[in-house]
Amino acid sequence: MNISNVHLMYEYNYWASGKILAAAAKVTEEQFLAPGEYPFGGLRGTLVHIIDAEYGWRGLFEENKFGDEIKPEEFPDLTSLTERFHMEEEAMRAYLNGLSDEDMESHKKYTADNGAERDRILWHCLYHVVNHGTQHRSEAAAILTSFNASPGDLDFTVFLNKYQAR
Repeated sequence: MNISNVHLMYEYNYWASGKILAAAAKVTEEQFLAPGEYPFGGLRGTLVHIIDAEYGWRGLFEENKFGDEIKPEEFPDLTSLTERFHMEEEAMRAYLNGLSDEDMESHKKYTADNGAERDRILWHCLYHVVNHGTQHRSEAAAILTSFNASPGDLDFTVFLNKYQAR
């Protein structure tokens, strides 16, 4: 893995999150705040979980410790959550801009929530953050679709068509 490929993965990550946030802007406040049957609740909880994971892992990357948990109650509306998405995107892009190809094979050691010691290759962790976002964006997309606000196709190949056309 090289840093150029990581940048491409994160371009996709932020493109897909942007589509989710744009679709979320079409739902009512009640729909945004409604509880749900998904692992992190409804739309707000699912979106907060995505950003919490990015924030947490970036803490590990930059400071060798996971950041404190972000909670849904911190975001009373979509505007406040969207601002946090953009803030985290800027911070992650700044972090990525400081990496080289050689950094991709470095190791990150941490203790998992269950107490297990982990030793991971950096690019595996970076890939995990994007893949994790994909999983939970799919849940958000299902919630949005149930509110008649589908984000449309989130496929990587759709992103590539738009990315390469620029």
